[in-house]
Amino acid sequence: MVGPREWLRAHLGFRSRSSNLSTTVYQGPRSQPPNDSAPQVQAELFDRAENDLVYELRPPKSEWVISIEEKLVQARQDNEACSWAKLSIYRIPHYLMDGDDKAYVPQIVSIGPYHHGKAHLCQMDQHKWRCLYRILERSNGKIDRYLELVKKVEKRARACYEGTISMSSYDFVEMMILDGCFVIELFHGDSKGFAELGYHPNDPIFSSKCGSMPMIQRDMIMLENQIPLFILDGLFSLQHHGLFCLQLCHPHQEGPIPKLALRFFDPLKPTKGRRTISSNNRLEFDPLPNQGELPCLELFRQSLLNPKQVPEEEGTKVSPQKRQQLIHCVTELREAGVKFREKETDRFMDIEFEDGILRIPRLHIDDGTRSLFLNLIAFEQSHINNRNDITAYVIFMDHLIDSLEDVRHLHQRGIIEHWLGSDAEVADLFNRLCKEVVFDQNDSYLSELTERVNEYSSRRCNRWRASLKHNYFSNPWSIISFIAALVLLALTFLQSFYAVYGYYRPRS
Repeated sequence: MVGPREWLRAHLGFRSRSSNLSTTVYQGPRSQPPNDSAPQVQAELFDRAENDLVYELRPPKSEWVISIEEKLVQARQDNEACSWAKLSIYRIPHYLMDGDDKAYVPQIVSIGPYHHGKAHLCQMDQHKWRCLYRILERSNGKIDRYLELVKKVEKRARACYEGTISMSSYDFVEMMILDGCFVIELFHGDSKGFAELGYHPNDPIFSSKCGSMPMIQRDMIMLENQIPLFILDGLFSLQHHGLFCLQLCHPHQEGPIPKLALRFFDPLKPTKGRRTISSNNRLEFDPLPNQGELPCLELFRQSLLNPKQVPEEEGTKVSPQKRQQLIHCVTELREAGVKFREKETDRFMDIEFEDGILRIPRLHIDDGTRSLFLNLIAFEQSHINNRNDITAYVIFMDHLIDSLEDVRHLHQRGIIEHWLGSDAEVADLFNRLCKEVVFDQNDSYLSELTERVNEYSSRRCNRWRASLKHNYFSNPWSIISFIAALVLLALTFLQSFYAVYGYYRPRS
């Protein structure tokens, strides 16, 4: 069988050296003398023709192979881009969805690309344009500078969002400016008053009388409804200073935007009182890597955490076998002698256990609590640069609350205050939140506390003392009955004693 090389030699007129026939060589134009490099040129022409022939003789690639190669090329590009390095705004994981879209889908206003253009949210667009017009008019600004600012960081902003954003460059930049200015105007109006910004007292959105403001706040704290902090920082600096601020490249938590954001979202905190953040107060948490890429949701989450809360030292760690034990419900712990008391603090995660008393800060529960916790848990489940402290707290409360009796006792102790229909709905709320959460108990900041509570409740003397108190000293009537029973028992004993004593020692 004739191979490609032999076939090529035969058809191109090449001859072997053993043949008496002369070799045909390209000599160039007739006017030029023969060149000593002619054999080299001949060899190059032969190799090139041979490669083309071999390529033509190969069978064509199937569509399946072509599709796989295209996917590998895309995978290589994604791997080189490392787009996940700045990823901070995610979609709700599918396993956390339970059919209640209102818990994670905005109902009034969209911020960012995930829900942009949805029909039920388009009504707010006219107020966004009106807001941008008022800002430009108030600051004598030019829209060209806003476009130039956001255009410079468009790639960085896109990298913050999970998945591919299919919007064109013009639409994405326009959306960032509209949504960013809208958010800043709400922050600024909440701090200084919308009247000072030039809005009418009866304005449907930018007014202290706006009845939909709580719903807007709830929408703006959702995981899928976020905008990076560096965008807000840059737009704010452009509005108030008329120039590009250095914070656009290196934003920090001491700037105006974090303080304004925490003040705006403060009513959503599940604590018992509003804590106003003044302009002179230092924010009580440490900066994280890529702080500018983080959204307002993470800023809010950090404000809920205890600043003194640090990872445990290696010497104080509890063995994994013990740490994996879960805390019992309120009813079982009460039977084991554990008492529940409210702790006076606005840090709702600051839980303590000492001398058989479990102190838990008060938790306010309303219709928006489930949405708040769901989005915070979803962020912790998605983001890799933070601890799962909110998740640990919710799972801890879920284990404590197993029935409406548990909720009723915590309510009586001032630990839970709710505006839901019944105590059973509160128990169902925590059970639904933690139903599909994937969580390592060894990473919980409450692991050591849980171990101490379980150790205390496992002692028999504590159980006996608790049983005595619950059965005989739970109310005044039980105490009176117990004392009466003791007196009756003592009198019966004395009567029996004197009867026996008189029998053996009769009077003389």
